[in-house]
Amino acid sequence: MVRQWKHRYVLSSVAAAAALVVATAGGVLTGSLGQAAEAATNGTLAATAGCGKAPTLTSGTRTISSSGQNRSYILRIPDGYDRNRPYRLIFGFHWLNGSANNVASAGYYGLLPLSNNSTIFVAPQGIDNGWANTNGRDLTLFDDISRVIENDLCVDTTQRFALGWSYGGAMSYAVACARPTVIRAVSVLSGANLSGCNPGTQPVAYFGIHGIHDSVLNISAGRSLRDTFVRNNGCTAQSPREPSRGSLTHIHVPRGQQLARRVPG
Repeated sequence: MVRQWKHRYVLSSVAAAAALVVATAGGVLTGSLGQAAEAATNGTLAATAGCGKAPTLTSGTRTISSSGQNRSYILRIPDGYDRNRPYRLIFGFHWLNGSANNVASAGYYGLLPLSNNSTIFVAPQGIDNGWANTNGRDLTLFDDISRVIENDLCVDTTQRFALGWSYGGAMSYAVACARPTVIRAVSVLSGANLSGCNPGTQPVAYFGIHGIHDSVLNISAGRSLRDTFVRNNGCTAQSPREPSRGSLTHIHVPRGQQLARRVPG
């Protein structure tokens, strides 16, 4: 899964940032898009045990014991952290042969500079630089990191998100499938079902982007992920006209339907 990733990564970062910024806006996520989305839409803010406590966690690389293994992640706490303010929590998962440091150094897929100190960011490190999620170990890591952070820091439990590119997108998809009452929305960039989807039957707000001529993870894989949440979210499947390769065509469809966009690269 080695790719010429830099150009696509920049484009995907912009798309991911736009998607999650939109997803965090009040009133956007309505209907049956999961408990976290519904709670946020209804104005129900749920604070964690860390609210009001003097934090012991600091930004930087941290280690954690999870599933009997020593794992690591990079934590980014907002400047001027306020112990009484519930913050958004975003997990950024790296691609195959990437690293937590790659995600952190690139601003968590472009979201950090847009966050205005409103968000706690996490970049976990995958075993063998991937997310095989063997026996659910990477989902357990997600749970364990979340628990540590939320016991020490003030998190709005209606504002938890995950995103990633390639293998990181696969892991974000696995989180959406397995933790639908925990996660509010995911952004999957050029992903596939590589990390599992169990049970994968509940609604979660979902944004996906995939190159129509991806030579590593075919777009059919991305469509399959999309269709899972089209179904789970009670949406009506659409079949918009597909842009030709290199056309730079942008196809606009009404709100609530699918949108296809072709960009160079």
